[in-house]
Amino acid sequence: MLAEARRRLLLTRISQQGFATLEDLSSSVGASESTIRRDLEALDLAGSIKRTHGGAVCIGDVRAMPALDDRATAAAEEKRQIGRTAAALVRDGDTVLLDGGTTTLEVAKALVGRPVQVVTNSLPIANLLTSSKETDLILIGGYIYPRTGVALGPLAIATMKGLRVRLVMMGAGGIVAEGVYNSNSLLVETERTMMACGQEVIVLADHTKFGQLSLTKLCDLEEISRLVVDRGLDEPYRDLLNSRGIPFIVAEHADDPANTGVATPPTTPRNGR
Repeated sequence: MLAEARRRLLLTRISQQGFATLEDLSSSVGASESTIRRDLEALDLAGSIKRTHGGAVCIGDVRAMPALDDRATAAAEEKRQIGRTAAALVRDGDTVLLDGGTTTLEVAKALVGRPVQVVTNSLPIANLLTSSKETDLILIGGYIYPRTGVALGPLAIATMKGLRVRLVMMGAGGIVAEGVYNSNSLLVETERTMMACGQEVIVLADHTKFGQLSLTKLCDLEEISRLVVDRGLDEPYRDLLNSRGIPFIVAEHADDPANTGVATPPTTPRNGR
């Protein structure tokens, strides 16, 4: 096979998966690993992919994930409300796994000073919690995605194998009737492993995420233990969640007299998690 044709095949496979290992690429195109290394170096120099240890990641997927700073100003107050409400679900002594993102960062801010154990793949969350003497921190390693400070991919997934936590909290790129979606296939693969670690899986999503269809499906709505949303969520989506039996908590303003924090966590987690 000519190098140009082989590299087109490699680029297609990496684009489809978000991340591909050297061994996988070598097997898929029937070329030696040394040949694939040279191809990946050429594609990296051309700006088509990003070389990583043991494989390559799709640059297109990187651009599909907005930088953390770019997302921080969107629905900022709603994210703070959701973060405080979600943090109130965490009991002293709990172990909680926080995915990277602007809303989970708000959860981490509310957990500073709490006697809890936090597992995370987010450098911003880890940097925040290193100053908290009362909080035990476990950082998941792996390929650090550009502009987001989040560890993803096979190394991150391998780190989580065998981990078990009471709560997993993660954001979403979009939520529709068909389920929860996110903007990056490599992120979704990592998040699926996170979900398997938790007794309860809690998705944090402000109202702007509902009705938005992102690139890759993470899970069905029924796979979520509960949602934490803000009070801007439209009635049709509240009705949808109620009709499907999906528990959700509406975060209120901190100074709202009706705000009692959160509902008491159920004794038996949803779906046996």
